[in-house]
Amino acid sequence: MIATLEGIISDKDIGTVVVEVGGVGYGVHASVSDIGLWSKGEKAKLYIYEHIKEDAHDLFGFAHPETKKLFEKLLSVKNVGPKVALAVLDIGTTDMVRSAIAGGDVRTLQTAKGVGKRAAEQIVVELRDKVGGLVGEGADKIVHRGGVDRSDEALMALVSLGFNEFDAQNALAEIDKTLPTEQRVKMALKGIK
Repeated sequence: MIATLEGIISDKDIGTVVVEVGGVGYGVHASVSDIGLWSKGEKAKLYIYEHIKEDAHDLFGFAHPETKKLFEKLLSVKNVGPKVALAVLDIGTTDMVRSAIAGGDVRTLQTAKGVGKRAAEQIVVELRDKVGGLVGEGADKIVHRGGVDRSDEALMALVSLGFNEFDAQNALAEIDKTLPTEQRVKMALKGIK
């Protein structure tokens, strides 16, 4: 098993880099943000995930071990393969991806290439509690955000429709809390659009 590769970045392309190690060039799939950290001709250390199938042996590389761990968590989700997991990592920084998952932000996850609403919801359902151990202090505040009233039926209705708690709370902020839940939800949805 290859755990890390340390060598010279000899070539860069969209989604891949070539790392020269001891005269051998390894083609490695990587996220756009990680590829941006590495310069052609410079030495780099990549944390590697090997994906071996009957007809392929692919290497996925990461600049930081935390990103590799998040990638592996994404792979644990039903119907999420390595290319989709890498696309999810491409939506922003590792902390942004963790925050989107922890906060139930389905819309942000859907911006990843190849991720539809159902897949984004599946990622949130399966990983929301699991990314807590990986989440930094900033994202931890999103998971345990103060001021979010979980007894507010309108807020919970918006969250069940796919909005994250922050967006739902903002949408309901100016709406009279004494109105019926259904009316508050309809007014919030008009305001979000």
